[in-house]
Amino acid sequence: MTSAGPPAAFENPDDPGLLAPGWAGSPVASATADTAYLQALLDAEAALTRAQAALDLAPTTAAAAVTAAAEAGRFDVRSLAERARAGGNPVIPLVADLTKAVGEEHGPYVHRGATSQDIMDTATMLVAVRALDPVLADLDRTERALARRAAEHRDTAMPGRTLTQHAVPTTFGLKAAGWRSLVLDARDRIKAVQDGLPAQLGGAAGTLAAFTAYGARDPQALTAAFARELGLREPLLPWHTLRTPIADLAGCLAFAAGALGKMAVDVLALGRTEIAEVAEGSGGGSSAMPHKANPVRSTLIAAAARRAPQLAATLYGSLAAEDERPAGAWHAEWEPLRDLLRLVGGAARDAAELAEGLRVNADTMREHLGLTHGLIVSERLSAELAPVLGRARAKKLLSELAGRTYAEGRSLRELLAAEPELKDVDLDEPTDPARYTGSAGALTDRALERR
Repeated sequence: MTSAGPPAAFENPDDPGLLAPGWAGSPVASATADTAYLQALLDAEAALTRAQAALDLAPTTAAAAVTAAAEAGRFDVRSLAERARAGGNPVIPLVADLTKAVGEEHGPYVHRGATSQDIMDTATMLVAVRALDPVLADLDRTERALARRAAEHRDTAMPGRTLTQHAVPTTFGLKAAGWRSLVLDARDRIKAVQDGLPAQLGGAAGTLAAFTAYGARDPQALTAAFARELGLREPLLPWHTLRTPIADLAGCLAFAAGALGKMAVDVLALGRTEIAEVAEGSGGGSSAMPHKANPVRSTLIAAAARRAPQLAATLYGSLAAEDERPAGAWHAEWEPLRDLLRLVGGAARDAAELAEGLRVNADTMREHLGLTHGLIVSERLSAELAPVLGRARAKKLLSELAGRTYAEGRSLRELLAAEPELKDVDLDEPTDPARYTGSAGALTDRALERR
């Protein structure tokens, strides 16, 4: 999906993100700044006049004049924000300023037939489309980096952990392939939502009546033309109180934050000093401890993942919108949706940097497979020894030896070899953790076939 006129990068000097290092300086920060939002509002107004001109409902000169005047730099965003309090939204003062800017001849064609929510909703869709482009680009970067990691470490054995404890061996390739799968899930959901975001045009109460009053024989044709001007989808119905597009955005963004959060919390856990199986490519410093290399990228992603569900909940709550235009439900969406876009935009940027710079300590992973003195393969040994000893005897023996491995500081392999009834059993392969990774390699290969 393309927009009629994507804005240049806009920064908001009053909101550079001092308390938001997760999204500060990101492309999405620019795409969601107040001035960028203002440009989207102006793009919607200009597109409406052009659509009316295309159907001979307005002069082409009016369409040209409104389009020429619809540049954010010509308007005072601070003044608009302050005056928005009077009517509860910024469209009302903007229409007054835009009408003045185009002059008496063309002023009557500004915002003609529309309601404030038509322009606000359409601008919100434009902002979302434009903000999601860099998110998708960063998810693609993340996916490619994780695919390389998964292929490189397809057979790198490491401890699998369940409920924080060593369980059975797995591979880092399978873990990275799992992260990548979630990233692809997020990408697919975002792209599907982005491609379906609609323009909004309904007039005062969603009936398109004003456009008929102004001469439109087929107001739905005007809606289609309006959507085409903006590169948005034509809506089946005006959606002033049918908030599916907002809910869809909430869902895909919250999912993306959580999907990236999974990778982040894994890196945080595996990167602890006493584990050190992975490390961020370039950690952040500490204000007090010179030796620290903090996992900043993972930390910021994890923070975004924790905030996103609550923001999405607010947007889902706005689905309960009364009448033909709601009081409060629609207004409650603006800030949390922008926050969600920013959080996910920053998290996607950090995820790409994290995946591209991640250091994998394969030797440490292999070393950690021996931390339980061989007990990490007890599941396999239960199966291997049952035909030799009988199922009950095998289970009892392994339980006894498990206690002795820690008490005596000896490996399970050594203790098993000392058992007379196992003197003719080859214990080398069944007690090697690296040889008990199941179908991890095949599963990794299968995951990497997805593009």
